[in-house]
Amino acid sequence: MQVDRDGAVIGAECLLRWQDQQGCLISPAVFIPLAEQSGLIRPIGHWVLQTACTQLAVWSARTETAQLTLAVYISARQFRRMDFVDQVMDCIEGTGANPSRLKLEITESLLLDDVEDTVGKMIALKARGVGFALDDFGTGYSSLSYLKRLPFDQLKIDRSFVLDVLTDANAAAIARTIIALGRTLELAVIAEGVETAEQRDWLALQGCHAYQGYFFERPEPLERLSLDAAKTLL
Repeated sequence: MQVDRDGAVIGAECLLRWQDQQGCLISPAVFIPLAEQSGLIRPIGHWVLQTACTQLAVWSARTETAQLTLAVYISARQFRRMDFVDQVMDCIEGTGANPSRLKLEITESLLLDDVEDTVGKMIALKARGVGFALDDFGTGYSSLSYLKRLPFDQLKIDRSFVLDVLTDANAAAIARTIIALGRTLELAVIAEGVETAEQRDWLALQGCHAYQGYFFERPEPLERLSLDAAKTLL
């Protein structure tokens, strides 16, 4: 769940769990690397996009959830498909989802591969209303030239910095810099991994007013999120 400065639900990030034959949930840290190696990440990624767009269409039919956004992480393999733009638009058009409520998250590592391809696909989708967030910003090989060229809407402060903002001067300085950079470039900023009120208050004082993390809610089924959003916004 993602919330604003007042604690109101503004959207969510899709998190995957793999259910085994015994009904236990397997962490993505375990199955995503295997999916990447085997090539299964592509059909999985397509299923996630389709499911996310279907959910957005369901939310759009209710006044109390119509404004919610849904963030979907896109793997490099999936993004590099020649038909990726068409794949995203097929999901949107086939479900009736509002493209402006879909937010695709990519990491810095993807930007290092083929910048021109990335620029072209992002611009094509951005022109159709789809939003983009730069995930885990500050943990890779950041280049400000990417931010100048690519049509991002949001920067995400990595949980590793958020965790230590109150105890580590370097982590605090990095988080503060990301917030200031977002403000200068007119990009929204969201902090992930917020676990305490003190962390939230520190981030708010620096100018970050969107958050996700255990302090607000642990990961839960989408059905529960819809109910929480409705209760918060009514």
